[in-house]
Amino acid sequence: MTFKDNLLDSLAQLRQNTPLVLNMTNFVVMNNTANALLALGASPIMSDATEETPVMTDITNSLVINIGTLTGRTVMSMKCAASHAQASGKPWILDPVGAGATRFRLDTARLLLKYNPSVVRGNASEILALFKGESGGRGVDSLLDSQSVADVAVAAARKHNTVIAITGATDVITDGHQVLRLSNGHPMMARVTGTGCTASALVGAFLGTVASPLLAATAALACLGVAGEMASQNSRGPGSLQLNILDELYCLTPESLGDHLRMDITETEKE
Repeated sequence: MTFKDNLLDSLAQLRQNTPLVLNMTNFVVMNNTANALLALGASPIMSDATEETPVMTDITNSLVINIGTLTGRTVMSMKCAASHAQASGKPWILDPVGAGATRFRLDTARLLLKYNPSVVRGNASEILALFKGESGGRGVDSLLDSQSVADVAVAAARKHNTVIAITGATDVITDGHQVLRLSNGHPMMARVTGTGCTASALVGAFLGTVASPLLAATAALACLGVAGEMASQNSRGPGSLQLNILDELYCLTPESLGDHLRMDITETEKE
């Protein structure tokens, strides 16, 4: 089977398995991401209580950590969850929201990175801040193009043995050996709060479904990109787009995903 065949099949697997996904995410997007997971076919748990973190991590198929609305308490919960996931071999994704905005966010993201996330997903500015200490954003917004940070992502993926997914007009996903580019989506998606956070949550769903983090990250971004593109055709603005994306995620099939998917795969140069 080709990579594309496996990607399309992973959506069918997700619907069959209904992975249980633990989300430690920000309160701005909690409802959005929970609904997106349900629409796609996964089952969300939204919890950041340190007291139950080990149990929650054990009973779920994957973990999503999103640092969008950090506090001292949530940092401790996230650290506990990441540590437990690493020790138990549970796949998890780190979303370093606004990593370059403050020292608190950058230090937290780098602390969590030490627990070997399966995938790191962010916009170009967040990835640049996390791995190079350079700012290229405004708050949580990126001022950089995802492809301009591709080389940084390839090097970081190799160094940290992880998959890095950069979302933007073109999504770039790499494990340090292959680089995949997805050209789906619609500019209006940038006008909906938490679209990137939704992407990370969907990556969590696929991490709980397939063994390959590269496949999981690519499948999740492909589903969201195609759903957003299809939703834009019947949306007057960001409000209706947000609702229509949920409907399109729900209606998405491996066949429709394959028909609309625009994906390019390249091999990186050897070290």
